Amino acid sequence: MHPMLKPALRRAWRGRNTVQFGVTPAHAVMLGPMDIATGSFLELLDGTRGLPLLREEARALDLSDRHVDVLVARLTAAGLLDDPKAGGPEADALRQRAETLDRQRPDAASLSVVHPAPGSGLSRLAARQGMRVQVRGAGRVGATIAAVLSASGVGRVDVLDGGRTEPWDVAPGGLPAAAVGERRDTAARQLVRRSAVGGAPRSSEQDRGAVGGGPALSLVVVAPRDGLSVYAPDPDTAASWVASGTPHLYAGVIEATGVVGPLVLPGGTGCAGCLALHRTERDPQWPRMLAQWRSGRRTTVPACDLGLATAVAGLAAAHALSFLDGELPASTGARWEAALPLLDWRSDRLEPHCDCSCGAAGQTEGELTSATGAAQATMAG
Repeated sequence: MHPMLKPALRRAWRGRNTVQFGVTPAHAVMLGPMDIATGSFLELLDGTRGLPLLREEARALDLSDRHVDVLVARLTAAGLLDDPKAGGPEADALRQRAETLDRQRPDAASLSVVHPAPGSGLSRLAARQGMRVQVRGAGRVGATIAAVLSASGVGRVDVLDGGRTEPWDVAPGGLPAAAVGERRDTAARQLVRRSAVGGAPRSSEQDRGAVGGGPALSLVVVAPRDGLSVYAPDPDTAASWVASGTPHLYAGVIEATGVVGPLVLPGGTGCAGCLALHRTERDPQWPRMLAQWRSGRRTTVPACDLGLATAVAGLAAAHALSFLDGELPASTGARWEAALPLLDWRSDRLEPHCDCSCGAAGQTEGELTSATGAAQATMAG
């Protein structure tokens, strides 16, 4: 081990004998008592020395070998130490790609803060290369989500949509103005390739020619241009994902209201069918109105403010990445909404419905843990 204090966490003395690592309450850690000699020793934890050399240099500060070992153990337990050589073969391979790693150093630093074990941040960043996400929609929200996921190291990002790019589909971070008039799926694939780190990801055509059709889906992000399909998702559309156990996350904008979630873990959390049943119970007229809203073809431009669309895309992409990295974000079984002009994000839990065929209702805590674990195992595979 080559101990290194995590560079992402700023360090400051709170007094004469206590050091605080980190600024924000979410990740800050206080350590003490800390004398001046031990404080000086902290400067040696830069990843260039193994434990034998650290013990040797500590003796010059009148610090015993046991003091060093106990301090390193405490720092490790507190999640404050990284190791520039840890993380396994995938992390080692990423370190060899200097240009790729340079682009992703902020991502690696963030992951090192979130995941405490030495090397675990970089190993998660490297693991993203083996994952496949499908984004359904290439409008202001969907295309931006796809670009962010690709730029964050997800190895395969497929974007599904029809028609041709319209001027109102263009967004910073999404489809460019030059794409107007092009097929949306073609423009989205080009966007994903331009955003990718470490070389262009595999294409759909390449994977169709491969044995097994490429890697299994880790996640589906449902971000259609028509936000009604997110606000009131069709259970029939999601039926195949529920049946196959494919996690899926909804995100979109409808009538100046942004929506992120729910992240559905089939068999573990409420799904689109559960949402429809709950709404009908609260408002018996809901199915009648929904059928009218869905009927016919809309010809008007959607009310999708660029700032709100970008905020929704960023939040959805962050939730998706958190899930891909092995965590369950706040959108798991919940929906977050914010409406202009106040943009006050509020969450609403989506409980499984006992009459829904998804089977999530009535799960015990152990069964729910098993279901979420199975979803994450599928994701990691």
